[in-house]
Order: sequence, then C-alpha cells, then structure tokens
Amino acid sequence: MIKCGCMTVTLRSFAKINLGLRIGAARNDGFHKLLTIYQTIGLHDIIKVNIERGTGIEIRCADPQVPKDGSNTCYRIVESAHRFLHARGRVIVEIEKRLPVQGGLGGASANAVAALLGFERALKKFLSAEDRLRIAAEVGSDLPLFLVGGTVLGVGRGEQVYPMEDLPAIACVVVTPEVGVSTPKAFAEWDRLTCEKLMCWNKSDSGSSEKLTVANASDRMVELSRAYSAWLSVPYSGAPLSVDSRRSRAENPLLALVRAGIMNDFEHVVFPEYPELCEVKRALERAGAKYASLSGSGSALYGLFGSRGDAARAAARLRKQGWAAEATVTLTRRQYWKKIFV
Repeated sequence: MIKCGCMTVTLRSFAKINLGLRIGAARNDGFHKLLTIYQTIGLHDIIKVNIERGTGIEIRCADPQVPKDGSNTCYRIVESAHRFLHARGRVIVEIEKRLPVQGGLGGASANAVAALLGFERALKKFLSAEDRLRIAAEVGSDLPLFLVGGTVLGVGRGEQVYPMEDLPAIACVVVTPEVGVSTPKAFAEWDRLTCEKLMCWNKSDSGSSEKLTVANASDRMVELSRAYSAWLSVPYSGAPLSVDSRRSRAENPLLALVRAGIMNDFEHVVFPEYPELCEVKRALERAGAKYASLSGSGSALYGLFGSRGDAARAAARLRKQGWAAEATVTLTRRQYWKKIFV
C-alpha cells in the first residue's frame, strides 16, 4: 500500500560532454553508428520524485519547453519501470531545469535516469543493473551513460557503454547559447553532407569514362578508434594534474586525449547552420581553453582549462562578451555517485 505524504527523493541530474564524436554509417534501424567518449560534469538539473495514492504519472516543470506528457523521457522511463516492478501509486516527477533544452549536454537523458533512480528509492523496490540498463537504452541512446558516470566509452548508437579508467577532474567552461539544435535534423544534415562529399565522380585511367566511388564510412570510425587506443595504451600514473609545458598523459590525461586529434563530427553541419556557435568555440579558445568543442549535436560548447582559476576567469570574460558561460569541473565516477542524491 502506498501511503500519502511519503518522503520526496531529490537528486542532482548531472550533464555530460562528448570528448570527440564520430558518426559512422546509417544502420538498418535508422540510427547511425557512433563512437564517442562521454564525460559527466558538475552542471545539473534537480529532480524530485514522490509516490502518492492514485494512478498515473505526472510531470511538473516550470520550463515551457519541457513536455509534460508521455513524450517526456522521465515519463517514459518511469512508466516502463512501474510496469516492470508491478508498482502501485501515482508517481510525481518534478524537474527543476538549469540545463538548456536541446543543448547537447544530455539534460533530458540525465533527467530520466535520475527519475528512475528516484522512483526506485521512493518505491523501495529496485531493478537489477541489467534491467536498469535495458530499460534506459529502450528510452534513449544517451541514457545508459548516466547509469555509469565518469568517463564512459559509447559505441553502437551510443547506448552501448563501457566504464573507462577513473580520471582526475579537470576544470571546464560550458557556454549555452540560446539557440536550440535538433539532433534528428543534425543527423539529416550530416547524411545530406556525406552524400555530397563521400560520393564523387573520378576519371578512369583512360579518361574516357567515369565511375562512382563511395568512401568507406567505417574508415573514419577506425581513425578515431586508433586515436583512443593510442591514448589508452599510455599508462596513467595517477599523478596530480600539472600546468607546465610537458604534455604527458601522467600530467593531464584528458588533455592528452583531446590532443590526439579527436573532434566532434556534428561541428561540420551545425557550425554552417549556426555561425554563432563557431564564434563561441573561437571565444573559448581566445579565453585560454586548451581544447574547445561542441557537445553532442549542440548547441552547448565547452572548453577544457588548466586550472579552476583559469576556468573561472575565462567564464567571467565570456559573460562580459555576452555569452552565457559557467565554470565547472568534470566528475569522476566516484564523485558522480557520491553527489547524485541530495
């Protein structure tokens, strides 16, 4: 029996950034093959979950951009877990939005995972780790990473996740422009662009005829895989981060990764459509970022900095220039799980 007025479970719903993102060939199910490293960061929304007498699921949020119906990821994941656990009662999920909608920071996905964890705790019934991951992957590609936290390798359509070595935190600045980027539209534009660039007419040796050749889409995935592999092959000493001129992985492993030549493929299609986002990347670099990139399909961008002081000064400089910038840090897996429940 569900008692009225049961304790509300409150959670931080942490954001993520993408350390490189490579888009591969389209799959038969309509998704694309992806290769990326997810990294959780300190910026977050607040999720509150309560169970009352009655039936159904109610989503509450003051942000008009957040859907309150069955299309909301929190609604969908709670509905699946509610059915799987044969639960009773009316579930109330309150979302306090601090992260941008359609920002590329995984806000909706993180909200859903927080709602799931809060629902289990409020219900006092828990899914197995396997069932939790399966339900999360069914709701969305980004959700499983938030059941791992820290530095996470993502493959498949992004839903196949593998925890990576727990790396030290690094300071970063996140800029959230007001423009919203639609991920489905970004993928559609990527498909259009690749059709134009990967298909080209080449002259035959005799020059008397032409043939259509299509570049192997998997080659680009292999290229990024090698960059990741080279980074992972260097032993990490666990030494604290340093800001001197040496560039060994022992000093700054995340910066060593981004120096391997990784980038986010979405920049090729998002920057031409939204030139202001390209300008944000340049502004981050001018402010001292060691590396700057679009996160996911955008519109948020981030820069990695050598120290928290550098990040704080850069964020202040960017705000003076009119950008919505906030200094934060990356979260290790241990920090992520230590801080997720308020």
